[in-house]
Amino acid sequence: MFPVLLCALLLAISPAEPAPEVDEIFGLPGLSNQPSFHQFSGFLSASSGKHLHYWFVECQEDPKSCPLVLWLNGGPGCSSLAGLLTEHGPFLIHPDSSTLKNNEYSWNKIANVLYLESPAGVGFSYSDDKKYKTGDTQTAQDHYTALKDFFRLYPEFSENDFYIAGESYGGFYVPSLAVEVMKDSSIHLRGLAIGNGITDYVINYESLIYFAYYHGLMHKKTWSRLESACCKKNVCNFIESKSIICRAVVSSVLNIISNPKQNIYNLYQPCVEGEAGEIRDFGDHIKAYFPGILSMESHFQFSERLRNISQLNKPISLGFPCVNYTPITTYLNSPEVRSALHIPHELPPWEICNEKVFKKFKRELKTSRDLYHQLLNEKKYRILVYSGDIDMACNFLGIEWFVDSLNLESQGSYHFWISNDGKLPQIAGYAEQYTNLTLLTVKGAGHMVPEDKPLEAFEMFRRFINNEPF
Repeated sequence: MFPVLLCALLLAISPAEPAPEVDEIFGLPGLSNQPSFHQFSGFLSASSGKHLHYWFVECQEDPKSCPLVLWLNGGPGCSSLAGLLTEHGPFLIHPDSSTLKNNEYSWNKIANVLYLESPAGVGFSYSDDKKYKTGDTQTAQDHYTALKDFFRLYPEFSENDFYIAGESYGGFYVPSLAVEVMKDSSIHLRGLAIGNGITDYVINYESLIYFAYYHGLMHKKTWSRLESACCKKNVCNFIESKSIICRAVVSSVLNIISNPKQNIYNLYQPCVEGEAGEIRDFGDHIKAYFPGILSMESHFQFSERLRNISQLNKPISLGFPCVNYTPITTYLNSPEVRSALHIPHELPPWEICNEKVFKKFKRELKTSRDLYHQLLNEKKYRILVYSGDIDMACNFLGIEWFVDSLNLESQGSYHFWISNDGKLPQIAGYAEQYTNLTLLTVKGAGHMVPEDKPLEAFEMFRRFINNEPF
């Protein structure tokens, strides 16, 4: 019995196995100087033969003492590598589609960051049976299973503080996964951060009507028609109204908002298209959540745009409307890059979004209110809810309404917060602190906050991770 006990003790005190060498990235194409920190790319096992691609960048400081952050982009059906290569990763893609530049505001300066492409079918992630129909519940379970596989491969990070972060449809992904993780005491969950996240469909689109009016997208006569058709005693019901007249006026407004020539991710940025022609318009999102309320005008605009692009004899990539993702798409499909990332040859080309996953995704959640309450009732997780204030996809006004609906106790007044670029302190946005939750805006940022305002986004992230006030 003694030898068995001795063996057990030796195993207990032995150092954890190092990260898997087979997944380490050596000589990433496009970098003039290779980074001093370690980075890895491979696949994590999820349920039912699903393999989720990950790209893991270790902290530029001390990886053992830095927290671990899981990043999830949204869609549903869009790749988290956009977060890495266009937002807050250690290097960003140049417009030439082949070279990378160092990001001085990279989040891995103070954290180990795990970028996960999900669900299966998104990016380089795949399923053995090639069936990619999934939904909110299954995706949360797949995220949890893949996370457990990560800790199996990287046991040296199992004791680190852990955070879950994401944007857009990450508004559902992040709290759904957090509820799963909080049941597992072996994972040291400390908090979650959600940027311009979908929180509640009805609130999001009700507030969007107000956002559009206050930002000059409709004439005051149109607003008067809305009030007359959809409001009673100063209470308006734009999205769920049964009035035919109200639905008709709302439909015309949503057609204005979803105009393919308008950048719904950043109202004040021009609408651009890459060489491949990213053509999915915002009307697809609205129709997915509220079928029937949008008139056919948007559909005809979209179809005409598709026909025009098809005549250019260029490949068509379905992605974010008005955003040029040709550089990242070209880069990640380079044979040299795929080889460096250990991507099997038989996998299909990488796309920013998978349209099949988007259209087949079962949207079981209509609001994340219950998820927030479960997390907040634990009284030990910190939540950061942030938003760029000129995003229309998940507008800041609706996010504020959602937080109000949680009925939390405010710990101070709504106030500005400051960022400092070393020259002159500037107002970076506005914030309000509640018990275990911070509501925050980033001034002049759109849907992808770290891309539009990298300095402010890094300062926000740093304060959140370090539990510093805004």
